[in-house]
Amino acid sequence: MVDVIHQYRVRYCVEVEDVVEHALDEVGITVNKNTVPGDPQSPFVTSGIRIGTPAMTTRGMKEVHMVQIANWISDIILSPDDESLRSRVSKEVKELTVQFPLYPELG
Repeated sequence: MVDVIHQYRVRYCVEVEDVVEHALDEVGITVNKNTVPGDPQSPFVTSGIRIGTPAMTTRGMKEVHMVQIANWISDIILSPDDESLRSRVSKEVKELTVQFPLYPELG
């Protein structure tokens, strides 16, 4: 679980969880909004995201790929409205995932 939302919310006074989740989804990175243990916010206010690393390892991705994905997530979180960034990251995500098909036996 990653607490990525608090500073952004304080800085921009928005419910950014939806913005981040949507922006990441648009580039092909699926995350789920989630509460962060010890967060002073109400449990009904999600301030973190859950990243499904088992889905990545099942496809055969290794640590080096996780680092790249983490960098993409960080870039999108810092600039969720940057269309050129989202376009670039989307292209790079597709290039990575094509190397690790979900069901290679069906290919």
